[in-house]
Amino acid sequence: MTSLAHDEQPARVPLRTVLLSILGLWATYFLLTTLRGELVDLGFSTEAFWRRALASLAGAAITLGLWSILRLFDTRAMWLKIFAALTVSLPVALLIAQANQLIFASMEERVFARTVEQRGFSVRKDQSGDLLVDIPAAAMPDLPAGERPPADVVTVAAERLQESYWNQIVEVAYGRYFMLLAWCALYLALLTGEKARRSERREQQALSAAKASELRSLRYQVNPHFLFNTLNSLSALVLTGKTEAAERMIQTISTFYRRSLADDPTSDVSLADEIALQKLYLDIEGVRFPLRLVARYDIPAALADCQVPGMILQPLVENSVKHAVATSSGQVTITLAAREEYGRLVLTVADDGQPAGHGTQPSHGYGIGLANVRERLEARFGNEATISAGMQPDGGYATQLRLPLIHGHRHREAAE
Repeated sequence: MTSLAHDEQPARVPLRTVLLSILGLWATYFLLTTLRGELVDLGFSTEAFWRRALASLAGAAITLGLWSILRLFDTRAMWLKIFAALTVSLPVALLIAQANQLIFASMEERVFARTVEQRGFSVRKDQSGDLLVDIPAAAMPDLPAGERPPADVVTVAAERLQESYWNQIVEVAYGRYFMLLAWCALYLALLTGEKARRSERREQQALSAAKASELRSLRYQVNPHFLFNTLNSLSALVLTGKTEAAERMIQTISTFYRRSLADDPTSDVSLADEIALQKLYLDIEGVRFPLRLVARYDIPAALADCQVPGMILQPLVENSVKHAVATSSGQVTITLAAREEYGRLVLTVADDGQPAGHGTQPSHGYGIGLANVRERLEARFGNEATISAGMQPDGGYATQLRLPLIHGHRHREAAE
């Protein structure tokens, strides 16, 4: 229930990603404006530095507010998201420009006075708030000496200063507006990426579920004739009074089905467990064919912990019993072997039930079992596993599986 509810939630850009994108934007702005200030050299470097940092922090905080509005449109159509970004960014840009002017207001007057003084002028304000710029006669070289006044005063009315103040806000807001639109474009790109990843995860989950269902279906395709024949053999033991043998067979059947059905059909098991399960199966069949069935196991201890799909050998062993032992009048040896070859695990199920030259193609029954194993290997390993089967030169039939060599400790580490 929790996982399903989580999947139904709309895709969101993680808060950490949003914060990093906003901090990155304003950190870049801070660095560029600081570099420009050093090149222009308007003075007051230390004061300008911390005021610039404060303006950047204010801009980041206001941009975070812009994000809190934009995220309300995360689930809406793209055109509506773009419209919201274009519309909401405008008042936000004005707010950032206003904050910027408030932070630098007192400093701008001193920067202006310093610039004027460097040119030989002086600046003062009268009681009405008008700005007075005193221009000495020496600063007017274009006029003849006799026509130069001792000094001149240029007056900038307070109303004009206020008008200039709002013009500066509009100019700053214009630049901040496009900067915010660039961040909005980045945010929409991040949101689109999150939606694509969410869709990809859902698709992968669907594929995984389908593959798991396929693996379960293939594993549970145990030959129903096995159970039918086993029950017939058990009935024969009871009718002939071989109660001890019947009891052992019942226990063996119980152990076989408990082990084969207890594990997750999609999980791997150790090679030792897989061979133990097949040994139980052959022990049961050995009751039906006490004189004809001989089982041989060649499993190196170093490979016992290798991971293989559960019951992957079952259809192959069933084929050997059905098509070699059951159809033969003599003794048939079924061999289960494993070896490592060029970094891969090679599993072999072979029997000597048919004479050499009897045929090279498997019968219909063999083909069903091979198809089952091939489909399971493809579902589990893709192209990393192969299967080959055919008649042996000395007679009999053999099937080889070549799988990735995965030891138990590596399998556990991957799972963790």
